[in-house]
Amino acid sequence: MITRALPMVKIGKPYQVYGVTYHPADDHNYDQKGIASWYGPGFHALDTANGERYDQDDLTAAHKTLPMPSWVEVENLDNGRKLTVRINDRGPFVAGRIIDLSRKSAQLLGVDRAGTARVRVRRVYPAGRSSAPVIIAAGSSALLQATAPADTTPPVVRSVALAGAMPAPTMPPTGAGLFVQVAALSDPGRVAWLAGYLSAFGSVVTEKSPGGLTRLRLGPYVNVTAGNAALAQMRAAGYTDARLVSTAP
Repeated sequence: MITRALPMVKIGKPYQVYGVTYHPADDHNYDQKGIASWYGPGFHALDTANGERYDQDDLTAAHKTLPMPSWVEVENLDNGRKLTVRINDRGPFVAGRIIDLSRKSAQLLGVDRAGTARVRVRRVYPAGRSSAPVIIAAGSSALLQATAPADTTPPVVRSVALAGAMPAPTMPPTGAGLFVQVAALSDPGRVAWLAGYLSAFGSVVTEKSPGGLTRLRLGPYVNVTAGNAALAQMRAAGYTDARLVSTAP
């Protein structure tokens, strides 16, 4: 049997990103309100700041200063949902944003479609570091609970499965520009990284959305057949939320 060592708690020295200096600290009473964003494809399976492999389907998050690992309760102030997540990465490095959720955490909190949400982030201390994360739906007593491993293994939580089929490609109007939209991100650093990564698949187009997110697209493609081929390639690479979009002719 392979035994994995428990991850060491990391606080870290002060560091600077985009000219701003951050001071990591073991703030036992951390309780802040701000904006949450999320990150997923493009970072899946890459190393996090504490040396783990990022899994977009784990209940984790990035924070600029809290220890890694540590646990916080995130409350979506727009819908009342609450979720306990484990901090294992640094970010987001955008003014006003206080936490960057994994894709699964964002889905459970109802943040994924909007891209961002007003949240309260409060540090919590699961008993023995093995308490399972719990999501509370607003106006409901039902709890969705995931089982966490015992203390003999790293405190990595299992994901809660979500129902839903992969979206079908859309058909563009005649004469429109056809693109594969891969992701919409808020962090400029992550936008730059993903744009570089996607360049291996074709021409990358970035576009700022009215909500402040940056859309990353591949294309344009001359017809639906070419677009569908590119879409299939992106989904096979792990970008299951990728979809065909068209611009006005």
